[in-house]
Amino acid sequence: MTTPDRTRLAKAQAELLQALLANGPAPAGFDPARLQAQTLALRAKRRRVTAALRPDLPERLGPRFRPLFDEYATTHPRHEGTGARADANTFATWLTQSGHLPKPRRRWWPRRPTTANTTYKNGQHADKA
Repeated sequence: MTTPDRTRLAKAQAELLQALLANGPAPAGFDPARLQAQTLALRAKRRRVTAALRPDLPERLGPRFRPLFDEYATTHPRHEGTGARADANTFATWLTQSGHLPKPRRRWWPRRPTTANTTYKNGQHADKA
């Protein structure tokens, strides 16, 4: 494959991804109705994964979860290298910044150190040994 062919293919792939993930126009040679059906299927899959990773969101939003997620997904397509958990957390942040969810409350008590950083001696805490 020559360099101009690769450039042309890369451009066509970018146009297709734009159409599928960010409501871009259908590239030449593609049926817009089929692309729209695939777009809806991909968005539904992304919504299900987000709901599974962050069940608190559909629980708190109720029937508003689907339209809000669809609004978010349309304007925030996932980028290469972004994991599903990061995407779900970004959606939660977007909900808060957009005023759809209240800001999370901060803890008023200090966090205790984890046991991973604690030294044990004979099965007991090193301080108490």
